Amino acid sequence: MERYAVYILASGRNGTLYVGVTNDLARRMAQHRSGEVPGFTARYGVRLLVHVEFYTLIDEARTREARLKRWRREWKLQLIETDNPGWEDLANRLLD
Repeated sequence: MERYAVYILASGRNGTLYVGVTNDLARRMAQHRSGEVPGFTARYGVRLLVHVEFYTLIDEARTREARLKRWRREWKLQLIETDNPGWEDLANRLLD
């Protein structure tokens, strides 16, 4: 069964945020961290995985990603603070 991850990356606490979706979180995090894929995350140093949600259906994941992208910044910060108040890099826990 495939799992899709909707995730939020940050450059640091209350820093620049990025919302994405992937079917391989470990691979995608490696790409973000290495700067392998040029663009927003490489340009702004957005590398900390601070929020993640898993879905079994790609349509649900894409819908959630689109909703999060439309959210106000303060709502995203509140979501992160509620689920991850220490802004811990969740990749250390989820991908090891």
